[in-house]
Amino acid sequence: MREIGAEIAQDYAGREPLLVGSLKACIPFICDLSRATLIHHSLDFIELAGYGENDDGIRFLKDLDAEIESRDVVLVDAVIDTGLTMHYLTRSLAIRNPASLHIATLFERPYRRLVDDLPVRYVGFTIPDEFFVGYGFELEERYRSLPDLRLVR
Repeated sequence: MREIGAEIAQDYAGREPLLVGSLKACIPFICDLSRATLIHHSLDFIELAGYGENDDGIRFLKDLDAEIESRDVVLVDAVIDTGLTMHYLTRSLAIRNPASLHIATLFERPYRRLVDDLPVRYVGFTIPDEFFVGYGFELEERYRSLPDLRLVR
């Protein structure tokens, strides 16, 4: 976390980026990342219904409260797998003309990626194709509040 926060602080020195969390799994990560980003920044949140959650594809459940035109935006998500949801989100936000738009993720699984053109700039760890709970990750809306990650077998 400290490393990603330091990178963001260095990259956006003299500016005030908006960290946008993708609910719900991002909550522990964005809280820790915010504390580790030692420059002025703002927080906002979006929530999407993703693939497999409805027959309409991805859609916004909660949109941003802040305007992002001419602002530096860092999308924060706990994990990037296929990239389909983040691709939808970056395309949706790009039409609002932010000054910059990048992604910070705690975990990524690049070998599962179906989308190549994601602006992923900050990555904590590349992880194996295993299922975790805790630290924001859930199983049937349970275990999000565990303070650490646990492998589900």
